[in-house]
Amino acid sequence: MLHPNRSWRSWGRVIQAEHLIGRPTHRGELPAVMAQAQERGLSALPVGLGRSYGDTNLNPGAALIDMRGLDRFMAFDAETGLLTCEAGVSLSQILHMAVPRGWFLPTTPGTRYVTVGGAIANDVHGKNHHRAGTFGTSVRRLGLWRSDRDRVAEIGPNQEPELFAATVGGLGLTGVIVWAEIQLVRTPSSHLDQRLEPFGALADFFRIAEQASARYEHTVAWIDCTASGPRLGRGLFTLANWAQDGQRVVHSDRAGPAMPFEAPAFALNPLTLRAFNALYYAKGAMAAGDSKVHYTQAFYPLDAIRRWNLLYGPRGFYQYQCVTPAATAPEAMTEILRRVARSGEGSFLAVLKTLGEAPSPGLLSFPTPGVTLALDFRNRGQETLDLLAVLDTIVFEAGGRLYPAKDGRMSGAALRAGYPALDRFTPHLDPALSSAFWRRISA
Repeated sequence: MLHPNRSWRSWGRVIQAEHLIGRPTHRGELPAVMAQAQERGLSALPVGLGRSYGDTNLNPGAALIDMRGLDRFMAFDAETGLLTCEAGVSLSQILHMAVPRGWFLPTTPGTRYVTVGGAIANDVHGKNHHRAGTFGTSVRRLGLWRSDRDRVAEIGPNQEPELFAATVGGLGLTGVIVWAEIQLVRTPSSHLDQRLEPFGALADFFRIAEQASARYEHTVAWIDCTASGPRLGRGLFTLANWAQDGQRVVHSDRAGPAMPFEAPAFALNPLTLRAFNALYYAKGAMAAGDSKVHYTQAFYPLDAIRRWNLLYGPRGFYQYQCVTPAATAPEAMTEILRRVARSGEGSFLAVLKTLGEAPSPGLLSFPTPGVTLALDFRNRGQETLDLLAVLDTIVFEAGGRLYPAKDGRMSGAALRAGYPALDRFTPHLDPALSSAFWRRISA
């Protein structure tokens, strides 16, 4: 059944829209839920745990299919690490099952509160992209329900490969992912040997990144996006490999501290941003060196704070993530950080990392060889949009592109410029599915 729901909001909290919500609890219920939407003349969109920042998981005035009820493990081979599960299974659930058995996700985004279907539809990547590629690389096959077939089709890299390539990174628009078969990876421990290395300017980031890629599986840098002048681009580089100590300590999902309320609009301003970034850098510099950390600290630090998105106040925030080729990255990233520092805006947590040569399996997969920067900007309306448009120009002139999965405002022209395979993608759209993002970039 479809039920009214007025509270569905993206993680960035810029848009809140009314939807009808379908909540199937068994795979067999999915066709009936989809049929109800079609009978009302409404498009539908499958959604998971709601961690998408922009409007890719919104379908205002139409239907959302909440896939969290399809959260069952179907098969797991403890010898090979091959897992088959329903699309509503979260990465956190997989870790609970797999870590004690010596297995881990092949790659992971910065939160474990993502469904398998969402990880595939957004083709997420992590700190080990230069070694492992994207999440979609580990998908061996999946079950896809399409309205024009009225059945679940099994697809994969060797079975309807073009539809598979459109579905991986396809933002839930090519059909409803019902289940997936994923190859997990063996790990010797639940902990990582981690090195924290401060650096004083952006040029140092590129030097460390070049040296680290062959030695470390997981690499990422936090950037002080308020710094300027000779300190422009200073930050903290985190480098890690799996520890060999054999520990198998699984995480707990018990509720931790939470933001108790929306931060008032005045709380996030250039002064508080500069103060936070300066303190964070100083604290990191004092803690520099080697340590052993649990995977939750290495991969999911923000998961420790529930509802951290309320920090950006009642108007929400935009996340901006771009990638530029390695050859143009030093100049492009320097100019982006200059513009951000000059604006007085920016992030508590700006992330800079290199992406490797592994080809992404999806037609709209974001990662491409080069350097990617992710920034959060409080929503100040047109002033924020104007700043992001300036950053767009820098990215496109450098031959880069934006991340659709995190987008809330890019144009159709920007998507077409960054994704030359778009013409191969559109024939695979499911006619019964749509989203606010797709309607916006198609206008």
